[in-house]
Amino acid sequence: MTAKHVASPLGDGAEFDRIRAIAEALGDAAGPLGDDTACVPEGEGTLVVSTDVSVENVHFKREWLRPVEIGWRATSAALSDLAAAAALPAGVTVALTVPHDASHEDVIALMAGAGQAAQAAGTKILGGDLSSGPLWSVAVTVLGHAVRRMSRRGAKVGDGVWVTGWVGGARAAIRDWESGKEPEPTIREFFANPLPRLATARWLAEQGATAMIDVSDGIAGDALHLAAASGVRIEIDIERLPLCPAVPVVAIRQGDDPALMGARGGEDYELLCTLPASFGGADA
Repeated sequence: MTAKHVASPLGDGAEFDRIRAIAEALGDAAGPLGDDTACVPEGEGTLVVSTDVSVENVHFKREWLRPVEIGWRATSAALSDLAAAAALPAGVTVALTVPHDASHEDVIALMAGAGQAAQAAGTKILGGDLSSGPLWSVAVTVLGHAVRRMSRRGAKVGDGVWVTGWVGGARAAIRDWESGKEPEPTIREFFANPLPRLATARWLAEQGATAMIDVSDGIAGDALHLAAASGVRIEIDIERLPLCPAVPVVAIRQGDDPALMGARGGEDYELLCTLPASFGGADA
């Protein structure tokens, strides 16, 4: 038998037709798909890997988000783990479980969203897997390189505690959805389209950050994680947290304290870090 050139590197069948459609939707965000393995581009520093799984009715609901937003959010959540390591992304893989009642268009849109998030982070989808199941599940593995790899360990007594961006927006959106109200566009965007702080993380590492974690479980929970890993006690004045502007409105409507909503709110995907007391010229 002799091998002959064919127009597509993929075989025949419905599964490969879907992969071809995904590759077309990804466009420049797609790596060389088709093999059982992918090559990770080389980079400076330590190779860093993380996997994050987003499951329907646990991390999102279909009535809350469009498929393209589900793909973006799942991929950005995983990329946020790279940010917490101050790593430069080198590639993304997506293992997608598709419900039996899902349309072909929804699958393509979700993967297009994943590709958009990867491309916004300066990287590509290198491959993944397709399967079927009772609910949507998006397992995203991210790979990167870190010159000065950050971790939860390293905070020292006397360090200042800092957080990037605004917090509480994602929780406020969830609280509105759960009460039957559509969130206003500002806070909906915080939940649907989070932005991993990749460049900011590398800058903070250059400034001498001693420990770092992304805010996925909320400031209150993630501060405990960082403190436990570093063997220190962390004190935070929650009244000084940078709240998303819409949080007080939602909190008061829900009968909650705005500062507590901001402190407990998870899935903001901001960065909580510690830096020497001299950083910024004032205590955090």
